[in-house]
Amino acid sequence: MAPSHLFAGVGGYYASKQGGLVGVFRAAADDGAQWQHALTGVEAFTVCVHPRDPNLVFAGTTDGVYRSADRGQTFRRADFPDRGVQIWSFMPDAADPKRMLAGGSPVSIYRSDDLGESWKRTPNPRLPVHAKCPFECRVMRFAPHPRRPDEIYAVLEVSGVMRSTDGGESWIDCSTDLLRLAETEPRLRSKLVSDTEAEGMLDGHAVCTSSADPDGVIIAVRMGLFRSTDQGRTWNDLRVDQFSPFTYGRDIKVSPQDPNTLYACLSVAASSKDGALYRSRDVGRTWQRFDKVQPHGTLMSVGLHHGDAKQVYVAARYGEVFGTRDGGETWREIPLPPDVQHIYALACG
Repeated sequence: MAPSHLFAGVGGYYASKQGGLVGVFRAAADDGAQWQHALTGVEAFTVCVHPRDPNLVFAGTTDGVYRSADRGQTFRRADFPDRGVQIWSFMPDAADPKRMLAGGSPVSIYRSDDLGESWKRTPNPRLPVHAKCPFECRVMRFAPHPRRPDEIYAVLEVSGVMRSTDGGESWIDCSTDLLRLAETEPRLRSKLVSDTEAEGMLDGHAVCTSSADPDGVIIAVRMGLFRSTDQGRTWNDLRVDQFSPFTYGRDIKVSPQDPNTLYACLSVAASSKDGALYRSRDVGRTWQRFDKVQPHGTLMSVGLHHGDAKQVYVAARYGEVFGTRDGGETWREIPLPPDVQHIYALACG
C-alpha cells in the first residue's frame, strides 16, 4: 500500500467571524493517524499535493500561497506578489510540471513557473458581474481540457464559469446558459445572499474534466451537477436527484487511476448536518452512494490518492474526516481537534 499523508485546510466561518484553530493539519494516513497542526496563524481554503512530487504541498490561505518541500511537515510563505489575497484553488500543469496556477479572491489568477516557489499575477479576467454578494467572488477550482492543455475551465463562487484558451492569461465568461436555466427552470432558482435568483446556478464550487469524455466539463454548484460538451456554451443538468436525496454539489473529482470514475460530495446546503459521497463509474451518467459513514455536516472535499485507487477520504464541514484504504469496503473516522470550525479542503498524497 502506498504511503501517504492527509492534509486538511481549515478556516473560520466567512473570514474568522468565529474563533478556533485554523491553517493546515497533517496526518499520516495509517490506522493510528494523529493530526499535527502544520501551518498556523492563517486560514487555509485549499491544499494541493503535487501529483508528480508528494514532497511538495501547497496551501492557499488568507494571505497568499504557502509552500512545503518536506511533505507538509513545515510550510513557509512563497514569494507571492500581493498581501491579503485569499487563495482558493491550485492547478499543477499536466504538460509542464514546473508550472502552476492559483485562483484568488477577489477574482484573480496567479502563475508560477518554478514549482510554486514564486508567483506572478496574470491580467485581470475582466468578467461580467452576475451577482452582487456580501463577499468577494472566488476562483474555486480549475480543470484543463484533457487534450488541449492551454484550454482551462474555472468555476467561481458566486459567478458561474469561465474559460481560457491561452493557459490562463485571458478568460471568457461561460455563464450565459446557467442564467438561462435559472430563468426557465423554477427548481433551479435560489437566492440567499445576492440580488438574483440565479445565485444558486452561479454558486460554483468545483469543476472536472476527464480523458474518458474529453470535451465534457462537469461543474458542481449549489443546484447540483451540470455538464457542458460545447465549451461552456450550454449546460445540461445531470439530475443527481434521481440518485441522491442530496443535490448541493460541493466537490467533484476524477479518479487519477480510472478516467471513467468520478467522486462527488453531495449535501443539503452550505451549512447542513448531512451529506454523502457518491461515485460514478460512467463519467457522471449514473451515481451510487460510496461511503458507509454518517457525517454530521456538509461534505466539503474528497481527497484521492495519486498512486493508490483504494484510498479515498472525505471531509465534512465541522471537523469530521472519514477514509477508506480498501476501496470502500471499510471506513474509519479521523476527527480533527474539537476547536476546528470549518474544513474547506482535503488532500492526500
